[in-house]
Amino acid sequence: MSGDKDKKTVDARGKSCPEPVVLTRKALESFKDQEIEVIIDSPVAKENITRMAKNQGYKIDVEEKDEEFCLKITK
Repeated sequence: MSGDKDKKTVDARGKSCPEPVVLTRKALESFKDQEIEVIIDSPVAKENITRMAKNQGYKIDVEEKDEEFCLKITK
């Protein structure tokens, strides 16, 4: 994970479920008040992460670019 102090980035490209969801959940727990950006390349991971984040009360914005997804998760 990297990023500036206001945003943390999780790069889960090439990882299969449930790993992207687990990495995202850990980032959300560790950086509660910061924006989390998750980069993935799987539509299934996009759906699973979106569902998990919304169930925990997070707002999620999804951008698709070149067969990759960038999820921006905020409280």
